[in-house]
Amino acid sequence: MNILYVTSEAAPFCKTGGLADVAGSLPQALAAAGENVSVILPLYQTVSEHWQEKLKFERWTYVRLSWRSVYCGLFSLEKDGVTWYFIDNEYYFKRPDLYGYFDDGERFGFFSRAVAELLRDLPDKPDVVHCNDWQSALVPIYIHDEAVSDDFFKSIRTVITIHNIEYQGRYGRELLGDLFGLAPGWYDGGTLAYEEDINLLKGAIVNSDAVTTVSPTYAQELKYAYFAHGLENVIAMCDGKLHGVLNGIDVKSYDPRKDKSIVAPYSPGRLAGKAKCKEQLQQTMGLQVKPDTPIVAMVTRLVSHKGLDLVCETLDSILEKDVQFVVLGKGDAQYEAFFNYAASRYPGRVAVYLGYSDALARQIYAGADLFLMPSKSEPCGLSQMISMRYGTVPIVRETGGLRDTVYAYQAWNGEGNGFSFANYNAGDMCHVVCEAIDLYHDNPNAFRTLQKRGMNEDFSWKRSAEAYRDIYRSIL
Repeated sequence: MNILYVTSEAAPFCKTGGLADVAGSLPQALAAAGENVSVILPLYQTVSEHWQEKLKFERWTYVRLSWRSVYCGLFSLEKDGVTWYFIDNEYYFKRPDLYGYFDDGERFGFFSRAVAELLRDLPDKPDVVHCNDWQSALVPIYIHDEAVSDDFFKSIRTVITIHNIEYQGRYGRELLGDLFGLAPGWYDGGTLAYEEDINLLKGAIVNSDAVTTVSPTYAQELKYAYFAHGLENVIAMCDGKLHGVLNGIDVKSYDPRKDKSIVAPYSPGRLAGKAKCKEQLQQTMGLQVKPDTPIVAMVTRLVSHKGLDLVCETLDSILEKDVQFVVLGKGDAQYEAFFNYAASRYPGRVAVYLGYSDALARQIYAGADLFLMPSKSEPCGLSQMISMRYGTVPIVRETGGLRDTVYAYQAWNGEGNGFSFANYNAGDMCHVVCEAIDLYHDNPNAFRTLQKRGMNEDFSWKRSAEAYRDIYRSIL
């Protein structure tokens, strides 16, 4: 199959979140499985600055965007068995950040239109065009629109993956023709209409041949209003083409046997190096160097849907036990202030780094004993998989991908690979965290079994790639 993967970000070129990790790994896994894969994304300023010398200029053209005729350049790069294409327009993409501008609708409208118009210029006509989130949601719509009168587009199948349904690409209906160049029927017929607005993600869900989400549980959760942010009826209507495919992680990069960011290598059969990583983490973060005191860690954005209200409510109770607490992240000011205050109240026991450092994050995954993710919602989550890869036992709320990857420890038979709680409740979370701390202190052998079991889980992209190949075959 010829597969074109359309994304607004991809590691290692540009990244703001989990989408970049997926886009940087899934195409490689598909290529390794024998598919002909290419990826197309904007040529952002950060991409140009760091990769310009390796980019090959392919061509330039003008792209129709309603009444505009806009310059579009196309560059390429061969990497890891995948052809990477970059769409160039400095007016739209030569900016410090990827998102957050007043004209994001126009920027990604241009990107989507450019993808659709450049399909003819690619060496291999795509059988499947796989889009992601609202930033590329117009691509299936443009392909469908062109297929009405152009046979070239009729055989192309489209997929849309919902990474986080909270972000939908909503704009005033008056922009339908003036900005996106679409006929009134796209709104009047209901495809893009949503509460008097245009909803780009809704349009992609309705028009695509397959709709995927990033975990099986999240696919089911989206049928309920609490999770679907108003699109539950649209999801229910498209249930027959909805698939939940669990994300993977880059198991070569996240490998405690070879990770250069950590002080000592280790493996499920030889965990001695993890003790050295713990000591280094305690020294780096200013914690008391106590090898027998468990470290509970969080690497997260400091925002409410990550369950931080539960942590704020119970941290004092948790710290009544012999435990240390480490937080890495940035976000809302109220949570940053809370954790800074906690660090000042509990010197040597609570450590906080407000920001992000990949190297420090890896040192936390390797040096911590327990990893806390009490999320309100979590479409997939990667941190729980990474923590298990490093032998750090996860504590999660049973939602989205957390439910699909972490199975609660059962004391009576020793089964499970972590700890979990179902209700979004501070008392329930505190109880489970304390249960995990007690197991660490009271039953080291059982705790070590959980560590090894998590390290031996298969979270590679190979499994996910096979699931996507089955979906592609089903729509061709």
